[in-house]
Amino acid sequence: MTRTIIAINFVMYLWTVAGHHDYDLGLAKSFIDNGEYYRIITSGFLHFSVLHVGMNMFLLWQLGQLLEPAMGRARFTSLYFICMIGGAIGALLLEPNALTGGASGAVFGLMAAAAVGLHQRGVNPFRTGIGTTLILNLVITFAIPGISIGGHLGGALTGAALGYVMLKPRWR
Repeated sequence: MTRTIIAINFVMYLWTVAGHHDYDLGLAKSFIDNGEYYRIITSGFLHFSVLHVGMNMFLLWQLGQLLEPAMGRARFTSLYFICMIGGAIGALLLEPNALTGGASGAVFGLMAAAAVGLHQRGVNPFRTGIGTTLILNLVITFAIPGISIGGHLGGALTGAALGYVMLKPRWR
């Protein structure tokens, strides 16, 4: 599924670049108020630059290689999309008037889920690189203007909660 999600993101990026369809997919409270609920999902496939899509897909690839084999395709896909929705809700709560988009809410959710899952197994996430990557990305979130703080925090909080439930060791 990781490869499929990455492919969809790249195809959607090329589609938006070719036709400037940002407003067709992006998320803002005004669109939701007009009943365009599909944007909660479509905004997760909207990227505003090559760097934006590239970084998100690089992290998705890394996290997918860790989580998808451990969880299975269906559970990983569920985790991804629920974290995407959590990121969209966070963006709507903290930045309701901003046009937001990107897979980073879902990716932050995967990072947080992986960190929680490792911790539950007695592995320090900072010894694996997951913890450092999560902290570094949170610092970047607050340091660089224009990044969706709500999207990143919403995805991370959703992923941490889901990781606690979905990645709980069965041997306990």
